[in-house]
Amino acid sequence: MTHNTSCPHQTYCEMREQTDMRFISHLTRNTFAIILAGGRGTRLKQLTDFRSKPAVPFAGKFRIIDFTLSNCVNSGIRKIGVATQYKAHSLIRHIQRGWSFLDGRFDEFIQLLPAQQQIDENQWYQGTADAVFQNLHFLRHYKPAHILVVAGDHIYKMDYGRMLAEHARQRADMTVACIDVPLAEAREFGVMGINEEGRVVEFVEKPQNPPPMPGNTGRALASMGIYIFNTTFLFEQLERDALTHGSSRDFGKDIIPYIVPRYRVFAHRFADSCVGSDHHAPYWRDVGTIDAYWEANMEMTKVTPELNLYDRDWPIWTYQEQLPPAKFVFDDDGRRGTAIDSLVAGGCIISGATVKRSLLFSSVYVHSWATVEDSVILPGADIGRHAVLKRCVVDKQCRIPEGMQIGVDPRADRQRFHVSPKGITLVTAEMLGQGAAERH
Repeated sequence: MTHNTSCPHQTYCEMREQTDMRFISHLTRNTFAIILAGGRGTRLKQLTDFRSKPAVPFAGKFRIIDFTLSNCVNSGIRKIGVATQYKAHSLIRHIQRGWSFLDGRFDEFIQLLPAQQQIDENQWYQGTADAVFQNLHFLRHYKPAHILVVAGDHIYKMDYGRMLAEHARQRADMTVACIDVPLAEAREFGVMGINEEGRVVEFVEKPQNPPPMPGNTGRALASMGIYIFNTTFLFEQLERDALTHGSSRDFGKDIIPYIVPRYRVFAHRFADSCVGSDHHAPYWRDVGTIDAYWEANMEMTKVTPELNLYDRDWPIWTYQEQLPPAKFVFDDDGRRGTAIDSLVAGGCIISGATVKRSLLFSSVYVHSWATVEDSVILPGADIGRHAVLKRCVVDKQCRIPEGMQIGVDPRADRQRFHVSPKGITLVTAEMLGQGAAERH
């Protein structure tokens, strides 16, 4: 491609039309991604007692943050900073083990950006915008043309290159990725009002009366927490906001509402850059509650799940131990090792037990005559003989005693476990009286 000096965006404007191929280009290579991965994840209850939400295991072998990291790498964005804060040990260890394959000789890297070590040694990140502001000196060193700011705690597959191309074509100062949701659900999001050109003319954080989409009064455009900025513009806005008395230092509450009426802010439809949803609605999940987490994992056990984990063109990368294949033993009447409509990771042993519609992470041992149904079992759990588990989430390294029944009597479960509003039982080692285990 040839640069046209009359238009600094000409290189990007001439990009080919969207196809199933990736938008890896000079545009993506000159973008720096900041992944916000410091959330407490309190709605996941005891599942985040020892780990942040982005570090929570998902879909049998991954962590939640692997999806955002994989989207960056697959999109051709290889300069990545991960802003960590609360209960970060598990997340840091996972990134160090599983994401060290980028080559720093070519300015490809994933850099951990912990709080309390940047502008003020005594100040944690005060908000999403402050997490970026405290790392301005780091960003300036690499001189990117664009900065992608993205949350690290959602499940989806997205080609950020397509969003970047649209950002450049629109000559936008900022672009916000959005997904359309029913109007009744929009109260939980930042909601955008747009004009016929897709320019954002209104942005309201968690409104009681969300503005509907143009031409569809029953749905609204909700922010996905994915933002693209021109770098110089972002720096100016962060520095201005840092000097603004009373600001909460948050993109949704402070930065975006300020810039929408003053600058060129555009909405990018997730449907235009979603990957692997040819036969389904665009797949995006916030697994921020026990019910949502269980449901999203259960979707993986369907014959044709909405999220394709077997896609070789857009793989989800992660760290994984070297483990033997899953093993199913015994074939006697009443004692047969079987798993039906289930995902079973490496290192698991199903020993004369029955597993149905469940998801077993690595190194789970299910002993004889046990039954596991509609459950998510995290790595290293041990299910004793004759135990019964139904509609459960079992944390790492839990040892379910012989004959214990969980998910059968909700009243009894509530006396020692956490039972969600939809009746999903969360089980941790502490609840079983087994003390602190290695459950990062």
